[in-house]
Amino acid sequence: MKKIALLFAALLAYAGMALAAVNINSATREQLEALNGIGPVKAQAIIDYRKKNGSFKALEDIKKVDGVGDATFDKIRGDIALSGTTVVPKTQSAPKAAPAPKATPTPAPKSEPASKAAEKKAADKKNEDAKAAAEKKAADKKAAADKKAAADKKAAADKKDAKKDEEKKK
Repeated sequence: MKKIALLFAALLAYAGMALAAVNINSATREQLEALNGIGPVKAQAIIDYRKKNGSFKALEDIKKVDGVGDATFDKIRGDIALSGTTVVPKTQSAPKAAPAPKATPTPAPKSEPASKAAEKKAADKKNEDAKAAAEKKAADKKAAADKKAAADKKAAADKKDAKKDEEKKK
């Protein structure tokens, strides 16, 4: 049974690598940004995590990177691999660069449309983060209210029980 499970897992991993486009262990920032849900900040976080901890051993390990959670992982799962050559899909505007880093750290000047797209992407990310923070705040507030209501209910029940006990003593 274990052999069958291992064979199945290996087959899934192989199939995932065959269909995947971006090798998360060697992709450049630009290649990572070509993934749905990965912007400049998350791409850099992936690279920083890789430098600090070494290669990813499993696709799910990418969720250990700050900013990459279950939702982002679900978006990119079919487009990532742990090995092989990174090939950015043709629908993306990112270059088909080799995994080696650029020799010059100075970026090329952006054209006006690319700059506007980057600004829009940054604004969308900011809105997404603000929405997530507001949802968390609302959830925390509701949890606190529920906790207080439960405590009040318990206190009322304890008071009622104490009153009954006092009446029984009389």
